Amino acid sequence: MFENILLKVVLMSEDRITLSHGAGGAIMQKLITKNILERIGGITSERDIEVELHQLEDAGVVDGIIFTTDSYVVKPIFFPGGDIGHLAVSGTINDLAVMGAEPLALSLGLILEEGFLISDLEKILDSIGKISKITGVPIITGDTKVMEKGALDNITINTSGVGKRSRFLDSNIDEVKKFREFEGRWLLDSNLKEGDRIIISGSIGDHGVTILSAREGYGFESKLKSDSAPLHFMISKALEVGGIVSMKDPTRGGLANTLNEWSQKSRVNIEIEEKNIPVKEPVSAACEMLGIDALNIANEGKVVMGVVKEKAVEIVEVLRKTEEGKDAAIIGEVKKGKGNVILNTFVGGKRIVDMPIGDPVPRIC
Repeated sequence: MFENILLKVVLMSEDRITLSHGAGGAIMQKLITKNILERIGGITSERDIEVELHQLEDAGVVDGIIFTTDSYVVKPIFFPGGDIGHLAVSGTINDLAVMGAEPLALSLGLILEEGFLISDLEKILDSIGKISKITGVPIITGDTKVMEKGALDNITINTSGVGKRSRFLDSNIDEVKKFREFEGRWLLDSNLKEGDRIIISGSIGDHGVTILSAREGYGFESKLKSDSAPLHFMISKALEVGGIVSMKDPTRGGLANTLNEWSQKSRVNIEIEEKNIPVKEPVSAACEMLGIDALNIANEGKVVMGVVKEKAVEIVEVLRKTEEGKDAAIIGEVKKGKGNVILNTFVGGKRIVDMPIGDPVPRIC
């Protein structure tokens, strides 16, 4: 039955937009590369574009300015551990930070449905104001639009962010160069080489399972909350140690999607140890009940790092001293190969971890 449903989704995706087109994974990648990049990519500029659109990183870099944008359609808009506003600010800050940038400022675009409660809007804006103040990343421009009732599901938020090169990034790269060759000036998906270690900053699947449970009423959210959090302070501490070559926040498509992007862009294999990947018991129970893989589920407060092996233990020790990274672990190693992710299972076997077709939980961010 599952194969029939999967085939139906793939066939539908040939000429119509489906939820899978926005859920990360293979179908979304195909939409971006075939339908989007072919039409808007490759536009030349007299500016110095260091990180371009076709590289499909979390942000672009032009004239030394790092820039990112993201839109949020999470359902429900309030959930254990956060809300759509907290998620939007945190997610955009993280997309800047994982590239090796210090976030400077954000824009805020609000699209509201006619009839949306002003009291709910104020709760979301209070949340945005609070997290902006805590992080020291102000909202400096914005826009508001309203659509007729039924044309939108309550609220959609777009946040864009600008940043500058982290003061620790050059010293971090210098530390990498003590142990191996390194080209470029930013932390990109294509930077991995054989021998590098893979680190996760904490347990996977918390956000996706929380959203799914809150939406469908499974009850797991009573023991679990979203991991939505800004990570730039934690990332700065890791950069200060040095030795990081790649970073990513494993959102849509989860850890599986991130590692597949890395392995394909870097043209290496990544081998991970199932026993070392932190997964909370409620997430494990939900995945077993629903028949989904925790590796494919979105996270909103975790970061995956590729680091030189000589610095891996030290970076984990520093991460574990922070609240956001207290469960950090080394979960794998980069090997020679042609772009595969391989899982060494609990029972001693091996299996290929494919790029998911899409996140099993739609509208998680």
